[in-house]
Order: sequence, then structure tokens, then C-alpha cells
Amino acid sequence: MRYSTLKISTLALIALAFGLVQAQAKSDYSGTWKANTTKSDFGPLPPPDTMVEKIAHEDPSLKINVAQTGGSGDATYDMIYTTDGKECVNHPGGNEFKTILKWDGDDLTAETKGSYEGTDFTAKDRWTLADGGKTLTVTRHISTSMGEFDQKLVLEKQ
Repeated sequence: MRYSTLKISTLALIALAFGLVQAQAKSDYSGTWKANTTKSDFGPLPPPDTMVEKIAHEDPSLKINVAQTGGSGDATYDMIYTTDGKECVNHPGGNEFKTILKWDGDDLTAETKGSYEGTDFTAKDRWTLADGGKTLTVTRHISTSMGEFDQKLVLEKQ
């Protein structure tokens, strides 16, 4: 009986230690990222002429400053998230977006519900780092009352 309790306790400690190592191995999205519009696919929306995202990531805090020209218009706005699965509310351009951002392995996933210029939408994102942290790819599925479409945004670290 004592051996089984000791064995279970040891296994629990190993599992906990492995979990801590995994938790510390999360990706860091910090940096200045510029959209590569030739590698990106904006679906039915016009691509921007330029798009730069400045990301400050100190888990669980993730803050993004977006500056975009062309495409759907010129815009600069900030988005503030947490990566712990709690709902975050942002108001880019006066529109309300409610987002839940959480980890899925080394990737971040986001589910956003909101309204843009009077049209309700849901967006599901996956953020993936590649090339040693030099490329950030955001794959996105957007659903609206007018239909659904996919986007792929490829950003390169500056």
C-alpha cells in the first residue's frame, strides 16, 4: 500500500514538473511585424497597401498596435488581450469586439465576436510562429450573415 502511494506521488511530481516545463515553453509574439501582402490572402477583402503590428507580449498580457494604410482604409488602433481564456473587449474604430485568446500548444487561438459597421461576425484565428520566430502566420475563418470566408495573414518580423 505504501509503495503504491509513493509511486503515485512520484508520478504526480514528474507530471507537474513536465507541465511546468511545457508552460514555460510558450511562444513569444513580441516584436514589430510587417504584413507580406504577396504571401497573404485577404479573401474577398482588398489587401492593405501596408500593415504593421507592434506586439508587446508578456504572458498572459498581449498588446497590439496596428497601423494600416490602403485596402479597407487607413487605420491605427490598439488591441489588448490576455492569453488565459478570459474575454477581452476592444473597440477598434468604435466597433465592439469580444475576444477569447488562449494557448493551444505553442500557438494562440482566438475567437472574436463583434460587429463591424453594423454587420455581426465571428472570427476564429490561429497564430503560429515559424522560421525561428521570424514569421507569424494568422489563419482566420470569418462568419457573417452574408457568408463565410477564410484569410491568411503572413507577417514578417522587422
